[in-house]
Amino acid sequence: MKIAVLGAGAWGTALALSLAERHAIALWVWDPADLEAMRRTRVNGRYLPGFSIPPSVALEGDPVAVLAHADLALAVVPSAALRETLQRLAGCAPMPPVVVASKGFEPATGCLSHQVVEETLGQRAQYGVLSGPSFAQEVARGLPTAVTLAAGDAAFAERAARVLHGPRLRVYSSTDVVGVEVGGAVKNVIAIAAGISDGLGFGHNARAALITRGLAEITRLGLKLGGCQETFLGLAGAGDLILTCTGDLSRNRQVGRLLAQGQSLEEVLDRLGHVAEGVHTAREVHGLAQRLGVDMPITEAVYRVLFQGLPPHQAVDMLLSREPKREHSG
Repeated sequence: MKIAVLGAGAWGTALALSLAERHAIALWVWDPADLEAMRRTRVNGRYLPGFSIPPSVALEGDPVAVLAHADLALAVVPSAALRETLQRLAGCAPMPPVVVASKGFEPATGCLSHQVVEETLGQRAQYGVLSGPSFAQEVARGLPTAVTLAAGDAAFAERAARVLHGPRLRVYSSTDVVGVEVGGAVKNVIAIAAGISDGLGFGHNARAALITRGLAEITRLGLKLGGCQETFLGLAGAGDLILTCTGDLSRNRQVGRLLAQGQSLEEVLDRLGHVAEGVHTAREVHGLAQRLGVDMPITEAVYRVLFQGLPPHQAVDMLLSREPKREHSG
């Protein structure tokens, strides 16, 4: 099958490498300098150094050319760039089905990925979303990974999952688009909190508590938006949350650790050099929770650290001083 991968960041490149053994892959590289370097070296030195890109992967600078004759498109761009990317492709005919692998709410609008797809490509567009515990470096190395592909059309979800499924990349299907997207987005906010806790030296007990109570926050918001309870206990919920809050490869956890060490948000983002989706997602989720009346104290604390100058240790104090409740009550 011919698959177009739209986005040559770490995750897009890793998916291209993983799928190249079974499919014909065309990878869109939006930055001309990166494209020239990748064509010369066959390595994505900016986002995924150390991994050779096989000659069978076509590297293109024109997204329309990447889509030519594609049977499936994977949109693997930051959530902030998803709308612009899809708008550039909306006129392509025929437009192949799209699977979005972005994890976050769109800045300013607060839209989830499926809403952006419907607004840009139309509600009749065939699409799905891909999420789950998946560090790009490990997928690129061929280490075992399991993720979830969700679509409103169960038959399409199953077909697309079979296409992407491989010996080391297991892809499960689901029809809970909202739940899979909410789990993949909000876990990044909780990971920043876990990083702050780790950076302050609060230990494994505190991290475990943050993960558990963070899952409760994700579930409350997800259910309010129409997600299914089971999704938040699966790969796109608890699985992705655990990985992102504990793994050293987590950019969002690293944001929290560096903030706890006294660095400013601007310094942290400059140092990372990659997109940390949890930063702008914290703003969108905080506003959404307030509008919907969903109690999300960890998200509130992260928001205040990122955007209101609350010192990290005071954010932790704020969480610890909350009135004790029965666990199931929130």
